[in-house]
Amino acid sequence: MTSAAQISPTLDPKLFGDAPARDARFREKSRWVDLMNFPDDHPLKVVEFFHRQMNEEMNGMENAAQSLADFPDADWNVRLSIARQCADEARHVEMFRRIFESRGGEIGAYPVLNFQYRIIANLPDLLSRLVVQNRSFEAGGIDAVTFAIDEARKRGDQELVELFEMQQADEITHVRFANEYIRDTIRADPRAALRVARALTLASTAFTEVMGREGIEKVEYLTDERGRMEAGFGLEEVKAATTQAIKRRASYEGQ
Repeated sequence: MTSAAQISPTLDPKLFGDAPARDARFREKSRWVDLMNFPDDHPLKVVEFFHRQMNEEMNGMENAAQSLADFPDADWNVRLSIARQCADEARHVEMFRRIFESRGGEIGAYPVLNFQYRIIANLPDLLSRLVVQNRSFEAGGIDAVTFAIDEARKRGDQELVELFEMQQADEITHVRFANEYIRDTIRADPRAALRVARALTLASTAFTEVMGREGIEKVEYLTDERGRMEAGFGLEEVKAATTQAIKRRASYEGQ
């Protein structure tokens, strides 16, 4: 099993909790640059992505399960939504494992990151965790999957198109229930907005440590405005996300 003690000390320990348990097949890395980041035209790029995504979906399941365990007194409706998310993420793990192995992959062939679990499980309250896991990471996933669907369709990979479409439908529901919970919480206690801001700042700092400039520059997609609207973001929030994504891309292209 891996443990936090095996994680590279280059990351700020205040921003990251313990790593999730993995068996000996898995090689955990702490930074994006240490992964097998194949160029776009490499024959193993897509297969390696399936392995990486399988583990990220496992992180999603583990985070949802951890929140259920850590906050047993949370509102029943949000606990029910988190439980459904846990089941969805488990299904995604199996989806990516099947397609990975069907295309010649072997579990453990590539190193993985567990930064999502380590960032989210380290946050002290449910509001903060849903802000980061669902409203931030999974919202970004909506954007990424939309781009991936388009790319798979261009390649004529219908199996992958259908897999991504199923994943995207689930991610939208995960973001939507979190957005509703966050708004209700802030409406009941406006001071909760401070916890939201703090959680996003901590997560952004930790994400940058993991990804580095090298990983962030590799982001090719912009904002899926329609998907985010369906997931419960307001129009102004969506427009702001689009503007930020455009500025980010322009800054990297101008370097």
